Amino acid sequence: MRQAGRYLPEYREIRTKVGSFLNLCLNSELAAEVTLQPIRRFGFDAAIVFSDILIIPYALGQKVEFVEGEGPNLQPIDNTEALNRLDARPAEIKLTPVYETIDRVVSALNGKVPLIGFCGAPYTVATYMVGGGASKDQAETRLWAYREPKEFGRLIDLLVETSARYLLGQVKAGASALQIFDSWAGSLPEDEFARWCIFPTKALVDRVRAEAPDVPIIGFPRGCGPLSRRYAEETGIDAIGCDQGLPLDWIKTHLQDLVTVQGNLDPVLLVAGGRRVDERVREILDALSPRPFVFNLGHGILPETPIAHVERLLSLVRGG
Repeated sequence: MRQAGRYLPEYREIRTKVGSFLNLCLNSELAAEVTLQPIRRFGFDAAIVFSDILIIPYALGQKVEFVEGEGPNLQPIDNTEALNRLDARPAEIKLTPVYETIDRVVSALNGKVPLIGFCGAPYTVATYMVGGGASKDQAETRLWAYREPKEFGRLIDLLVETSARYLLGQVKAGASALQIFDSWAGSLPEDEFARWCIFPTKALVDRVRAEAPDVPIIGFPRGCGPLSRRYAEETGIDAIGCDQGLPLDWIKTHLQDLVTVQGNLDPVLLVAGGRRVDERVREILDALSPRPFVFNLGHGILPETPIAHVERLLSLVRGG
């Protein structure tokens, strides 16, 4: 549920001490602490390492900043010259703090709770790198992919290889499972979805599986609707994250015969709370839990979510 974050007061206390968000991601001691905070408070069934999908552009040498109140700000990679400046050679050194965070967390969890590592999918990470930050429609990235598919393909290939090495580094450090977040996959039409989402994700999964065949991999192609089935069929993932836009009957019929599913309570509903949360949780459990299923939100938990609502959700899921 993007466990560590602004909804926890203990997280906010640490966040005020470190300056930039990127500094926190690269401080293995504090990143380990905020990874563990929700486990201590709620006893979740798994921990998720505290980091960010934009650690990869940073590792490749792109200028990455997180501006308070605005979000990520990157120096755009939108032409051949800028693309040529990216350098994968020092990436492993720059990613070392994340591996150190994982090592600290795994030691603290002492085998009692598994840790999930993650990365952004190549297309989603590319949207930030090309557009210079978050975008409502990823238009700059899509335009470059249409106009210069070979050059955009070079960026995707670089992200596949760098992300694969990053995920394998997380496994080596102690991650028990991996997740690939394709948060902006839903902006692509069907043919481009195959080219820039499915094929690169399959390449990434294959690359990881070659060296870590037993580590479960979860894919999350947010917003892609019925294309989720093709994604599940062709990428080789073990489980698929489902956003709140996917109907429960469709998930049960079209996905649960292929892979474990994860999701899909609306994060806004969790903020609202009340009886409707109870009803929706029961609807999700009744529809999906008889088959392989991980209860989760349809996307990350929102910063304004009351802690009492999270506690109530856990009680409902656990049968309280």
